[in-house]
Amino acid sequence: MARAGTLPGRDRGEHATGFVSMVTPHRPARGTPRRHVVSSTGRLSVREVFPPRVAMARGKTAIAVVAVALSIFAVIFALVKRNHSASVDLRVTRQLQRQQQPWFSKLMQAVSWPGYPPQSRIIPPALAAGMLVLGFPLEALFQLAAWGAGGISSVIKRVMRRSRPSSEHVWVQPARIGGSSFPSGHVLIYTGVYGFLAFLIETLVRSNRLRRAAIGALVSLIALVGPSRIYLGHHWFTDVLASYLLGGSYLLGLTALYRRVKTGWLNRRYERLRQERGI
Repeated sequence: MARAGTLPGRDRGEHATGFVSMVTPHRPARGTPRRHVVSSTGRLSVREVFPPRVAMARGKTAIAVVAVALSIFAVIFALVKRNHSASVDLRVTRQLQRQQQPWFSKLMQAVSWPGYPPQSRIIPPALAAGMLVLGFPLEALFQLAAWGAGGISSVIKRVMRRSRPSSEHVWVQPARIGGSSFPSGHVLIYTGVYGFLAFLIETLVRSNRLRRAAIGALVSLIALVGPSRIYLGHHWFTDVLASYLLGGSYLLGLTALYRRVKTGWLNRRYERLRQERGI
């Protein structure tokens, strides 16, 4: 008998992959959130399918968080546009670049590596393709949509047209980069792509060890990419801060939309099963 808050039943395939699978009268469909218990009381709500801890912010709370984040982003945008943040940006970069330990430099370079082309154009669609192959088409679609954070970055860069840090003021690591410094495409894309991947893993993966290890790695990657962009001399502090605010807002909106679409998908599937079995 399954513990409260967990899914009943697990076959060998589920144990090997860590994902929920199989469709039977008493087992959830492939891709069903791991904490969801099949209910016989009728249609499911978003709260039943995605408990608050899994769903992150929701409803009025999510709207408030996004509103505050976007408001702060607007303030930073205005300050940068008027060149009022230059002294703070320069001070933060020089302070961070005082870290001269070889391991720290290698860590900063490794963290930024997935965000450079060509790998930056391969990894996001590859993640979506992998989910599609595993039989998670809805998750694949939303994982691809998470890459849309890069499109937001491109639009804002064209509006801002901020110069990147130069070697006259700070150390700059040679790399294939170009365009405006504001916002940081690395930070926006990491927050969207790897943030949504972490959400899916928290939602779908049942193995505690696998889930915690994967989420820990992804959260660390997101948290470190901002400092790495500053340390390598590719972005200013305000570029990075604004990108976390904007990327986090995009992630919250995307997860909210996914929860509603997923809940509707589960309701339709369970309705078909009930009709087929005459329940």
